[in-house]
Amino acid sequence: MDAIDRRLLALLQENAETPLATLAEAVNLSTSPCWRRVQALRERGYITRHVALADRGKLNLGVTVFVSVKTSQHNPAWLEQFREAVRQIPEVLELYRMSGEVDYLLRVVVPDIAAYDGVYQRLIRSVALSDVSSSFAMEELKFTTALPLDYAS
Repeated sequence: MDAIDRRLLALLQENAETPLATLAEAVNLSTSPCWRRVQALRERGYITRHVALADRGKLNLGVTVFVSVKTSQHNPAWLEQFREAVRQIPEVLELYRMSGEVDYLLRVVVPDIAAYDGVYQRLIRSVALSDVSSSFAMEELKFTTALPLDYAS
């Protein structure tokens, strides 16, 4: 990946619908070589998919909750049951297995605390957990889906 590829990827991360002519101009290429480079980024797996980012406020999803989960079970069967339970809850946007004191961290979006309680109830009915702790985000100070490109090779 060279500097032109990085610039193209940065532009596409900001807006995947950027017209090819605009991309080409931004990286000082004609449209055909620019198109070939974008296709190569897809083929090499740097671009995995194109999505539309929806406005959470307009969708009445203004509350973000970070949920820390601890479990006393650390076996493949439990993990698969937990993973499947989380997949069935659309309000859970992200799930991570963690190191340290917490076993799993979830990012949840909901309209309000009552809706979060519904998510919590579905989660604890689905799988045995040792401890669940919820933290409500007070203010979103930074949000981006653009990955840093300085480490790409």
